Amino acid sequence: MKSVEEQLALIKRGAEELLVESELVEKLKRGQPLRIKAGFDPTAPDLHLGHTVLINKLRQFQELGHQVIFLIGDFTGMIGDPSGKSATRPPLTREQVLENAETYKAQVFKILDPAKTEVAFNSTWMDQMGPADFIRLTSQYTVARMLERDDFDKRYKSNQSIAIHEFLYPLVQGYDSVALRADVELGGTDQKFNLLMGRELQRGYGQEAQCILTMPLLEGLDGVKKMSKSLGNYVGIQEAPGVMYSKLVSIPDGLMWRYFELLSFRSMDEINALRADVEAGANPRDIKIKLAEEIVARFHGEEAAASAHRAAGNRMKDGELPDDLPEIELVAGEDMPIAAVLNKAGLVKNAAAARDLLGSGGVRVDGEVVDRAYMYALGSTHVCQAGKKAFARITLKSE
Repeated sequence: MKSVEEQLALIKRGAEELLVESELVEKLKRGQPLRIKAGFDPTAPDLHLGHTVLINKLRQFQELGHQVIFLIGDFTGMIGDPSGKSATRPPLTREQVLENAETYKAQVFKILDPAKTEVAFNSTWMDQMGPADFIRLTSQYTVARMLERDDFDKRYKSNQSIAIHEFLYPLVQGYDSVALRADVELGGTDQKFNLLMGRELQRGYGQEAQCILTMPLLEGLDGVKKMSKSLGNYVGIQEAPGVMYSKLVSIPDGLMWRYFELLSFRSMDEINALRADVEAGANPRDIKIKLAEEIVARFHGEEAAASAHRAAGNRMKDGELPDDLPEIELVAGEDMPIAAVLNKAGLVKNAAAARDLLGSGGVRVDGEVVDRAYMYALGSTHVCQAGKKAFARITLKSE
């Protein structure tokens, strides 16, 4: 096992906050594998690279010799996490949650070593909890403390409804740490309240408090907003190799170092060497190709990664993306029809030509054929192709 200093350096890589570092140092000094927990509510069937930031950190803990627990929140998934929400979120059915959970397991083992991963479902202990046990759990926290949470506080002050079951979510997530006897819990920055709840409940149940490690929310392909399918600025880990590749080589140059730090398994020494190459005059696109190949290999294998450049070109219909791919920024007040985007970007002669191409299947966005109904999301960035030879990476910015 690496020294405490070496472990801390890897643990803190890309992290937003470590609470409490001195406590973690003491845990590491014992020389015993720690129990590292991260929970994921299976609220959708597929994951994108933003979700993998936590999973990558779990892998790093695995490489350090610690016990990783991939917790599937099949019970909490039916409650619905209120973090960052401005309204009550409708809960999922057990059938929906279990179906999504199965797809999660298949996807995360592209990153984690299944032989070294403990998969847990929080329904295992929550379904066994009787009314008296649940009342004991709810007595561990007050309504006043719950309302200290930013999203609850805002909704309360603006007279927006807060359902009682939403108060239960952080309590159940915190109790998961009790049930699993977690030494460390990982989560996004938006999960800090819930992670701290775990520390407090563990003390209430006579356990040593877990340390918490928060990771940043990964920016999407636009480099501004959080990666999200609804914003169209995402890279899905089940997307075709060529699509993944074309999206990653098209990210803004300034974003690639963030992606390297949070998504790559290269050492920071390697990444710093690549950064020095760019500062010395290397083409940033060549560096992004290295990142794209690594990510494609992780989810699709070495063979797919080796041919990803050509695969991306094939998705774009006419071979490879040009090395001098134009970068175009358009300004709008709302989402824009694809025909208008192509026209304003100069990829077509006029709006009529755009409509003709769309009608004949001659327009692709990130390698996928789109039709006239396609709306270009405000704040998103995509590689667009109109016809056989007109390419551009287009960003639709707010006014």
